[in-house]
Amino acid sequence: MLLKTRCACFFLTVLLFISCKTDTERARQKQWEETQHQLYQLLEDNTLSPQSRYAVVNRIANNLYSAKNYNELNLFLTSWVEEHPEDTYNAYWLLMVASTYLENGAEPVAEYYFERILKNYADLLVQGKSVHLSCLQHLIQISKTPANRIAYFNELVSRFPSNVSTTEMYVRLALEYEKEGEWNQVLRSYSQFLEQPDASTIQIPGIPDAYSNARQMVDFAKSAKDWTFESLDALETAVKNAISRYDWRSLDKYRSKVNFFAMSWKANGSDANALEYFSMHNFMRGNRIRYAKELDDSSNPNEAYLRTTGWSQYINVWYLYFRKVNFPADPDIHGRWEWAGIYYGEKL
Repeated sequence: MLLKTRCACFFLTVLLFISCKTDTERARQKQWEETQHQLYQLLEDNTLSPQSRYAVVNRIANNLYSAKNYNELNLFLTSWVEEHPEDTYNAYWLLMVASTYLENGAEPVAEYYFERILKNYADLLVQGKSVHLSCLQHLIQISKTPANRIAYFNELVSRFPSNVSTTEMYVRLALEYEKEGEWNQVLRSYSQFLEQPDASTIQIPGIPDAYSNARQMVDFAKSAKDWTFESLDALETAVKNAISRYDWRSLDKYRSKVNFFAMSWKANGSDANALEYFSMHNFMRGNRIRYAKELDDSSNPNEAYLRTTGWSQYINVWYLYFRKVNFPADPDIHGRWEWAGIYYGEKL
């Protein structure tokens, strides 16, 4: 009997709690609706100052957003903009619309409104931040078209240089131009990047080798490129013949004159001594140099390795590294082959 009484009391308490909670929610909802009604009535007052009208519209919009009434929010703001073209805050109202669509996964619709703001409405500062700047930053993230992103990056650099890293912008511009095959613009953007004081130290998310890639491309573009060979076979034959004749002058001629490296397998191209220039004459004199009959098995259509020995009593084995030139900016050079470097020691 006592157990049944306790159970009955428990369920009565639960029912009372649910009832109270429902009554509370209903009260809050009623208060919210009354507040919104009062705000809508305020908007009908033609004597409101622009600042007061802004505060009322903003309060209505924020209330709708907090209540997650996104459809009503977007309808309210777009209708307001259409009916009040003189409102100086229309760019901000549409920014709220675009941001709401973006948060709810409707990126194409959000993109439409961001672009509409940039094209049709003057910029303004809201809480100290530029509406146009916000639009551009969002568009760069969601746009699927390289041509559009190029326009956005250029506008950021020209209009908001103090709000963005122009150094990073030039790199990202170069990558977008590359997707479009606009190689003159690629080189121009990389050259502008290299002119920035922080180019060699900047860390760009997702682009770990920005400086070395830019440096290589720009330097290669300015070079004579007269060390390249039409094919891998032609390059391999020329190098082997020069080694057989101990012709260090020809070997020095065949080496790439831009970004040639000589390093261990564990090192990388950014090491201080990786690009150090030296003449093959110092290593051929008095030594018995030999090369493998065939290229190394790890060679592929874009890279090749020739094992050689006898260069030094300290590091006897050198792998000569050949690679296909990747330079679409010059169709006559793109796809040719170059001797790009040396790896010291046996392969790891």
